[in-house]
This record gives sequence, C-alpha cells and structure tokens, in this order.
Amino acid sequence: MTQSLVLNGAIFDGTEYFENGTIVVDQAKGVIVDTGKKGEVDEPKGSKVISGEGITIIPGLIDAHMHFFGSKSYSLMEWVTTPESLTALRSVADLNRLLRAGYTAVRDLGSKAGTYLSQAVSEGVIDGPRIVSAGKSLAQTGGDDDPSILPLHIAQELSYSYYCDGPWECRKAVRKVLRDGAECVKVYASSSFAQGRGIVTQLTVEELKAIVEEAHKMKMKVAAHAYGEVAMGNVVEASVDSIEHGIGVTAEIAAGMKQKGIFYVPTLSAFLAAKKSANAEREAYIQRHLTKDMELAKEYGVKFTSGSDYVGADTEPHGENYKEVINMAKYIGAKEALVAATSTAAQCLGLETHGHLKPKFEANIAVVKGNPIKKPEVLASGILHVVRRGKLFSFNE
Repeated sequence: MTQSLVLNGAIFDGTEYFENGTIVVDQAKGVIVDTGKKGEVDEPKGSKVISGEGITIIPGLIDAHMHFFGSKSYSLMEWVTTPESLTALRSVADLNRLLRAGYTAVRDLGSKAGTYLSQAVSEGVIDGPRIVSAGKSLAQTGGDDDPSILPLHIAQELSYSYYCDGPWECRKAVRKVLRDGAECVKVYASSSFAQGRGIVTQLTVEELKAIVEEAHKMKMKVAAHAYGEVAMGNVVEASVDSIEHGIGVTAEIAAGMKQKGIFYVPTLSAFLAAKKSANAEREAYIQRHLTKDMELAKEYGVKFTSGSDYVGADTEPHGENYKEVINMAKYIGAKEALVAATSTAAQCLGLETHGHLKPKFEANIAVVKGNPIKKPEVLASGILHVVRRGKLFSFNE
C-alpha cells in the first residue's frame, strides 16, 4: 500500500473554508500529516494523488443520532423482535451505505447489536464508520420501548432498552451498558409517538441525575430523548450532555442549554419524513419543533449537532443520513450545518481527533464533487472518495 496519500482541492476543515488546498495523509498510521495551501505543503514522492476540478475536501461526516435496528419497516414490534444476529448482519450492509455516503463516524443511540458492530469495525473485521454505541438505551418500565402487548418479562428480554425504576436501578442500568461495551448512555426522559400515545414525561429528575452522575463517573456522556417542556426542563436540570429531538424549547430551557454547554440534536429529518397523522397534538408538536424550537435554539446560540435518527428502515435508509445536513442548512445555513455534522458532532461524541482536517488528527475524510458550503444537496450524489483511518475507498468514478 502506498504510504502517503495527497488530496488537492477546495478544503472545508471543520470550521473554515479555503480554495486550492492540500492534505497529506500517512495511510499506514491513519493520520493527517499536513494541511495548507497548495504549494506550501510538501507532497511526498510516490504518493497517490487525488485531485480534480470542482471538488471539495471535508472531514468525514458524523451522524450523532441513529440506530442499527436492522429492520425493514418503521415498527416498534419489528425493532424488538428482529433477532440480534439478523440485526447485526443487516447492519453490515448499512455500514457500507453509510461509508459510501461520506460518514466516518456515527453514534448508535440504542440497539441490540451496536456494541458488537463497534468492536468489529474497531478490529478491522468489517469496514464502516467509527461507531460510538450506547448499547441498550435506558427507559422506565412501561415506557416507549416497552411493548405493552407483551408480558413484561418477554418485553424486557426482547427490548433494545434496559428498564429501570428508581435511582439505584438507574445506576445499575448504567453499569450494565458499560459492562456490555457501551461508550455512552441513552436515556428516555419522555415518551414519543412510537406507540401512538400522547407525550408523557418519563423518569424523575432524581432518576435522571443518578444516571448522569453514574455515567460521568464512568467517563461516559449522556444523551437524553426529550419531548415536551417538562421533560426538556428535567434533562437540563439533570445536566445531560446532549438533548435528542428536543421538542418543547423555551427561552429558559435554551438559556440553560447554552449555560451548561448541552448539545442540541433536533433530528429534523425523522420529523420531516414522518407521514401526516390525524393526531392533532402530534402534528402541533412537530410544527412547533420545525419553527419555534429551532428559532429559540438559534437565538440563544445553542450548539446544533447533526443527527438523523434514521433506523435503517425502508422509509429511513442508512446512506441517506446526509438529508439531516441539507435540512439543517435551511435553518442555520450550509456552512454551520456542515460544522454541526463534523467538528461539533465530534465534540458532542467526545471524539477528540475527529471532525477536523488537522495534522495529527485521524484521517477521516470525504471528497465531494461540488461545494457543499454553497449547495449542501451535492452530498446526495457527490461523494467520490472516503478516507477512513487512512484507508481509501473510491466511489462514483
């Protein structure tokens, strides 16, 4: 294998954009050696060179909220009843699709096979993005991920969540996901629309604080699913690290998120892809999310982070996660949407050497035909090459 890889083109480095740049990658070590203006960076002799008119070199994209459910349809019962082995096998194809779409890291916020997939990618058994897995998510008994048509012991056995009630059970659940190989914690602080119910606050502030305290002690970040103002307020009070979906932003909540540095993952694509419902409450929540929530978060300078909430179903196929960047660009602009999907997402996930194109950072790079700063829609079909830990994958040539 060629030891050095040179990429020439316009560069978005995770925060800034400039024309006519050069990046040098040590493929053996899987790291970026140098970046800068073309002509100012030494290009090692014998390097493989990638260049072309109208290309843009960006950090590999990061999806901060997705799931490896290995399901064909958007169905809670299918998510919980699909066998773990089949979930993993189907997810291998999803990993390939994500890589082809320019994704070099993802955060799996609850699944049966996520920790095993993460280990397989880390070991080089399969190719794919770096997976930061929450393992099983945490939820209260009778919560959204507890299919009530099943006996409780069967539901718990099949679920991709651990059910926990009371602070000490919640602490134990954190310890269990750590034991399973998780790198972060996902907690449900409210219901959602999964079982056709209204929005109900779930878990108490005391329980949420126990989860956060235990997770932080283990050096794990906590991502909280929250619908509704009460649930939003609870997770801010508990000092979670990121709020997922986050329906119900108020000025007070936005100020608290800003003050505590809580990341906001609004998962716009999942809501925009959802079919219209006869449930007026549900439609009102979604409309609020797509207007007032986003406006307040932007006004208060909350840290937007890109996460699609795609599960791999036919209606939310992995490989189309880039739609979150396109959708977010309509609210905060194309450049900031790319920041949200690269450097900010890396910060949210705790990936210290991802999300930027800098010397000594891991070589996770996407080469795009076109300029996503000006037209984020080019992400849909313009990924020409992806570099993942120095290994080059080429597409659409």
